[in-house]
This record gives sequence, C-alpha cells and structure tokens, in this order.
Amino acid sequence: MAGISPAMTGKMDFSGKHVVVTGGTGALGTAVMGALLDAGARCTISFVHLSEAQRFAHREHAGVRLVAVSDLADEAAVAKLYDGITASGGPWASIHIAGGFAMSKIAETDKTALMAQLNGNLVSCFLCCRAAVKAMRANGQGGRIVNVAARPALEPRSGAGMTAYTVAKTGVAALTAALAEEVARDGILVNAVAPSIMDTPANRAAMPKADHDSWPKVEDVAAMILFLASPENKVTRGAVVPVYGKA
Repeated sequence: MAGISPAMTGKMDFSGKHVVVTGGTGALGTAVMGALLDAGARCTISFVHLSEAQRFAHREHAGVRLVAVSDLADEAAVAKLYDGITASGGPWASIHIAGGFAMSKIAETDKTALMAQLNGNLVSCFLCCRAAVKAMRANGQGGRIVNVAARPALEPRSGAGMTAYTVAKTGVAALTAALAEEVARDGILVNAVAPSIMDTPANRAAMPKADHDSWPKVEDVAAMILFLASPENKVTRGAVVPVYGKA
C-alpha cells in the first residue's frame, strides 16, 4: 500500500470485521478499500452507476460485496443497504466517502443546486450515520464511523466561490462532532477527515498548472481514515482531522 506506513498498517487488523464504504469505487474509496482488504476486512460498497462497479479495481475480491444504491439521500435505500448487513452480524465500521462537488458562486446557485449539494454530501452522510448507529447498537459491540468533510468545513473563507458545497461539508463536520458525543457510551467512536484538494487524475486534469506535489495523496488520506475506523483507535472521537499535505 504505497503511502501508508508499515508502522501504522502493522498494528491495524480488520480480520473478521465488516466495513461499509460509500463512495468506495472512487479514487479515495479505492485506496481505502485496498487498505481495508489488505488488513483482512470484509466490505460492503455502495455504488450508483454500473460502470463504477465494472471498473472497480477490487470487484473480484472475495471480501467485497458491491451493492447498487440509486440515491444515498433516500432513507429507504440506505436502510435496505444496512439491513442486509445487520442480518449477518452488523458492521464494525461505516466509512462515508460518497459526495459531490460544485464550484458555483451564490448568485449563480439556485435552490435546486443548493439541495443537490446538501443531499449529496450532508443528507446522505446523516442517513448513513443513522443506519450505522442503529446496526451497531443492535450488534452491541460498538464500532467506528468515519465521515469525509473538506477543508472549507474548517476554513469557511476558503469556500468562497463554492458556497453550497462549503455549507454542506460544514454540516458534515458539525454532524460528526454532535454524533460523537451522542453515541460515545455505546462504544461507537465517530470522526471525520477534512481533505484539501487531493492528488487524483481528475483533479490534475482540472488544474494542470497547480502544484500537484503539494496535494495530499489518496493513500495517505486513506491511512488516516483506516486508523480512525480501526479497533486500534480506542480514544479519538469528535475529531475533524485536517489532511492537507503541503497544500
């Protein structure tokens, strides 16, 4: 696992652990999935488009279950995803990477565009957190939830020109802190990471003249997510961890 230190991965063992990952077929999700599978996890991954599943690097792995979910902002669809896992013993961890981005100034952002950002980033995260908490409580073994916020959630002024996205991701950060307090006594530790622009092929193509070397690598962001989701994380909760690299 390039970019993930042996000292960190050597301690993390997901053997026998079931982990839900939304957005697991994207660039960051694929890095997270590779690390989880190497650590022995069994994973359920939601996807929206069949093409995502078909090009997913780990689709043939015995520890992978791909589930089509048309809309993670749909309460019934999310409940169905987690109900299937609860019946087989429940998830140890739930990692919520799925989301969407839009660069748009407020004068050019109508209510439809605002709601798309809220549904795609905040509502989907909320519903997955809700379903995960219910499943973990039913299991009675505690668990871990890791959300993905963004740098503008911690530095809102950096969200100028993408106000709707900033509002949605700030909601994810607030959700993380509030939920962490709510479920701590259940043994469920809730945290989030807040990446800056990550070094992905899509971002390089969109910003060819940027300093790509300063961007955090997806493998390094994945390493932080993996630790927060692991049994080795025994005390950290309510954190929104900046993962900025040199950016």
